Amino acid sequence: MRIPLSWLREYAPVPADATAEDVMATLVKVGLEEEGVHRPTDELTGPIVVGQVLSMEPETHSNGKTVNWCQVRVVPEGQTQTLTGKGIEESGVQGIICGAHNFAPGDKVVVTLPGAVLPGGFAITARKTYGHKSAGMIASVRELGIGDDHDGILVLSTLGLDPELGSDAMELLGLYDQAAEVNVTPDRGYALSIRGIAREYCHATGETFDDFVLDLAAKAPAANASGLPVTLTDSAPIHGKDGCTRFVTRQVTGVNAAAPVPTWMSSRLRLAGVRSISLPVDISNYVMLETGQPLHFYDADKLDGGITVRRAQAGEKLTTLDEKVRELHSEDLLITDSTGPIGLAGVMGGASTEVGTETTNILIEAARFDEVSIARTSRRHKLSSDASKRFERGVDPELQAAAAQRAVDLLVELASATVEEGVTDTGSTAEPTVIDLPANYTAGRIGIDYTEAQITESLEQIGAQVERTETGYRVTAPSWRPDLTDKEHLTEEIARLVGYDLIPSTLPVAPPGQGLSTEQLLRRRALNALAASGLTEVSAYPFVSEDDNNLWASPVAGETVKSIRLANPIASQQGWMRRSLLPGLTEVLKRNLSRGFKNLAIYETGHVFIPGAQHGSSQIPGLGVRPSDEVLADLNAGIPDQPRHIAGLFCGLVHEETPGAVPHSLDWRDALDSATLVADVIGVKLEVVKGEHQAFHPGRTAALTLADGTVIGYAGELHPKLLAELDMPERTAAFELNFSALLNGRGGPTIATGISGYPATNQDVALIVDADVPAKAVAAALAEGAGDLLEDVRVFDDYRGAGIDEGKKSLAFALRFRATDRTLTADEASAARSSGVAVAADRFGAVQR
Repeated sequence: MRIPLSWLREYAPVPADATAEDVMATLVKVGLEEEGVHRPTDELTGPIVVGQVLSMEPETHSNGKTVNWCQVRVVPEGQTQTLTGKGIEESGVQGIICGAHNFAPGDKVVVTLPGAVLPGGFAITARKTYGHKSAGMIASVRELGIGDDHDGILVLSTLGLDPELGSDAMELLGLYDQAAEVNVTPDRGYALSIRGIAREYCHATGETFDDFVLDLAAKAPAANASGLPVTLTDSAPIHGKDGCTRFVTRQVTGVNAAAPVPTWMSSRLRLAGVRSISLPVDISNYVMLETGQPLHFYDADKLDGGITVRRAQAGEKLTTLDEKVRELHSEDLLITDSTGPIGLAGVMGGASTEVGTETTNILIEAARFDEVSIARTSRRHKLSSDASKRFERGVDPELQAAAAQRAVDLLVELASATVEEGVTDTGSTAEPTVIDLPANYTAGRIGIDYTEAQITESLEQIGAQVERTETGYRVTAPSWRPDLTDKEHLTEEIARLVGYDLIPSTLPVAPPGQGLSTEQLLRRRALNALAASGLTEVSAYPFVSEDDNNLWASPVAGETVKSIRLANPIASQQGWMRRSLLPGLTEVLKRNLSRGFKNLAIYETGHVFIPGAQHGSSQIPGLGVRPSDEVLADLNAGIPDQPRHIAGLFCGLVHEETPGAVPHSLDWRDALDSATLVADVIGVKLEVVKGEHQAFHPGRTAALTLADGTVIGYAGELHPKLLAELDMPERTAAFELNFSALLNGRGGPTIATGISGYPATNQDVALIVDADVPAKAVAAALAEGAGDLLEDVRVFDDYRGAGIDEGKKSLAFALRFRATDRTLTADEASAARSSGVAVAADRFGAVQR
């Protein structure tokens, strides 16, 4: 809401020297948020004066353009110029070149003299152009920054002005005024008006607000039989509320619609962010901004019969004032006459009854429409207007007659209108909201022991009626505050008006305990380890497609996995809750690749969503009462399992190539290392076995299992066909772990063993086994057979070729032996090795090479 200060001063005691910043600082005290300052003088400086064209000589030049060489008097005749500056003539007559042709000698115009600066930093100087020394400029509306018209210069008589020569044109046009802009939250629609802002300003300063609307309401005549017949009907009320609850009409005749708009009105509208159009339209907007009541003016001669307010019927259409033909919905509330729809109620009028310059008789409408109905219509037609913005926030139901009276007064004063006798006021106003406020409730909620006087005075300031009761206060909310419905709202108003700065600040006390839980500590440790190893943490949306879940959450191709479907997805192609983190990570990777990043190692942790046997619950408990244990159990049973996963994605090089350091490509080994790193830092032994997954490369995939064989994840390169479909780099690698299952797989604390002070004995052994026997299984057999003397076993070669039978392979192992109480002999080490080989031979048919 933009608030011109000159307008606000009419209804609130704003000091004459107060700036827009001062007004905003005052309004902030009562909870309004400052937005900005609108001040013409920030871009426009004088000298800018009223001048009169003495003569104009057309001259056509070689470029084909015709300009006027003008002599313009800028001081009263017989007086000398008191302004000084380079290019300002002492005689008071300026020679000026002007390219416009919409004026004549004798016209009074706005002259920007040398030294003036126009919006956009355009400085006015005396300069030679078209063979003359032009000292100044005759200004257009757009050049002054007060409108968009640039068809010609501003002739002051078109505004109904005949000022003295040399007078300050900036003051004449209201350009010294300024506006403060504040943000108005949806629950405080009354503040979308000068009336509401003036009330809030008085609250902030402790002054008494004199509501001018009460005087207008007292002046407004009662409804009579001469008024236009109006029928309110609603065949399909939304949430049981009629679309229109009150409809007031007034009529004026003999209107001079072409009369000029006073500069005080047009300048205030401009500062308030509203374009000046014509006198009747400007009066309608002026009253809306002043009182908060949207109005609509009809050309009374274009109306056919009385008015009916009703819902739209199937197939009806309406051409609105923006010249668009709109197909109407059965929920749309319409203003109609005997010809059909003539307006979209509360949003925009129809073109068929539009007021134009030829209009002489006007019907004024001031109505009260339902908030939800107007909001739905506005959004349905993608048509947001100043009127709909106010109606959908709630308009004072007792304001209509007063606002119509204000419009009548302005039309009579400015447009020479005559007031007709007929007045319509149909419908009814709702009963006021009555709220019981317990005596100690406010203190308990805010933490301040407010006195009875503070409570009563605060509520009376906002216009409420307060009655003391045995238990507290009975408060009748004012008609312009539909947001006040319960004791919490009243408490907020008391805290706001007494002062937010008085609310004590207390730091919360940390609950007793030992800080982070074990799960939180381990999760943090794992994430820090991944970050320390060079990966970057990202966060992706948890919404995926059904195909993504079927691909990533199941290792078997063609299998359909159960997933949670969203009732209101952001996008139709992402209507399911994820069962894997990798779909989101691939989107993040692709987005970064598209922006030129080639070397990427990213990871994410988050929940996945696995539906159980029960999906949701039909037993939705009511409010205000604790649900029974059975209802709570049913609700919990309908919640999907949400284990936490950790996943990573890798492509490109491990680092950029530099002199002396040739990087390797990120591949399956990096993915596997990251997965095992997560397990290592939380103390879980992760088993790595050959795996198969439809999204991973068939020969470069590891299944990650716990000691009991439970598969909790996969690591490896992604399938080449999938990478081609997703337009991702070849050899992109990934891992994903069920982190919750990994935590559950933790055993007891790890006990460190002593370090032997005796030397180790190293021996190698090569065994020929079937090609499909895992090297890890052979290593386990060697360890089992070698016994406690074997400290470590590691495979370092896998050979298949000449000298090895087809279907066989040679695995070479490095064995390290050590005793804790003596130095081992070579024979002892060899015997242990032989024992290990014997177990491998027995179990896998291994033959020593």
